[in-house]
Amino acid sequence: MKSASLKEIKQELQHSSQSELLELCLRLVRFKKENKELLTYLLFEASDETRYIESVKEYMDAEFENINTKSYFFIRKSMRKILTNTKKFIRYSKNKETEVELLLYYCLKLKNFYPSIKRSARLMNVFNRQILLIKKNIGGMHEDLQYDYQLVIDELVQN
Repeated sequence: MKSASLKEIKQELQHSSQSELLELCLRLVRFKKENKELLTYLLFEASDETRYIESVKEYMDAEFENINTKSYFFIRKSMRKILTNTKKFIRYSKNKETEVELLLYYCLKLKNFYPSIKRSARLMNVFNRQILLIKKNIGGMHEDLQYDYQLVIDELVQN
């Protein structure tokens, strides 16, 4: 089965009634957890971005607490999972400031993690890639925000 293009779907949705749209949304939500999470964000959390950021940070805190520290293999696996989920939450928002805030928080948690990530080249590479991504994203922001975020980045990289 070939899926329709975005334009075709948009045209078809414009001709649908409100009840049909509601039915389609509910049916879509049943199939994938990501669809349900996105709809939850759009309906309940998009209006208060700071609360959304705080809830994602709480999620990250809980996940960092549950990391198995027996070996660096398990640490790397858990860190990748946390980063993947964080990036999924960032995609829901589509806000550059949210992305920078969450990635900075992830890097801060990564930097302060025990055992130190300095003993693992792979974890240091993850850290450095996220710092580069943050620097790239702050390039298009207002100068005051750029300065504030740059101070945080400098502090993270120095230590």
